[in-house]
Amino acid sequence: MTTDVSGLSIGILGGTGDQGKGLARRFALAGHPVLIGSRSAERAQQAAESIGSGARGAGNAEVAAEADIVIVAVPWEGHKELLESLRTELSGKIVVDCVNPLGFDKQGAYALPVEEGSAAQQAAAVLPDSRVVAAFHHVSAVLLLDETVEKVDLDVLVLGEDREATDIVQALAGVIPGVRGIYGGRLRNAHQVEAFTANLISINRRYKAHAGIRLTDV
Repeated sequence: MTTDVSGLSIGILGGTGDQGKGLARRFALAGHPVLIGSRSAERAQQAAESIGSGARGAGNAEVAAEADIVIVAVPWEGHKELLESLRTELSGKIVVDCVNPLGFDKQGAYALPVEEGSAAQQAAAVLPDSRVVAAFHHVSAVLLLDETVEKVDLDVLVLGEDREATDIVQALAGVIPGVRGIYGGRLRNAHQVEAFTANLISINRRYKAHAGIRLTDV
């Protein structure tokens, strides 16, 4: 039985960045009400207008309070502080963390150590009253934003402790044409999913590609 996610409103914190904006665009095209959040409501509104399809922009707190499901797509540097400031607004909600804690140097991208284990585990520690799910780490923002790309060839790994919440996020991934949401384990296994983004960045640089992950035999 597939999980029905039609009509759920989706808020994206950090929705003015390419990753957040790309996800917002695809969910809006799939018919979901989309709210883009930013520290600057004005910048959020500009981003919403650039995607169209009825997306709206507002400050992060307003988006966190209003949306049914909230996706966290902020830079790693501001991750913990932002979530701490929105604990009340995010209480009881499914919070989808797609943040990759990465560093960059002359040799390219590499995974950063995280005290809690991963960005998703940090989110769960900061938001004890929210249903934290890790997903959408390996989605190419370039493909999401490209109007000539109708289908995105990708499996999205979805991790979490709450079966209903992971089912909903898997179904949400599936509203993007070409994408499958695949259960990937509990949050303690989010570290290697986040860290693998560094490998994908290396692959994409070498092959001038926008590679994602496909799982066999599922």
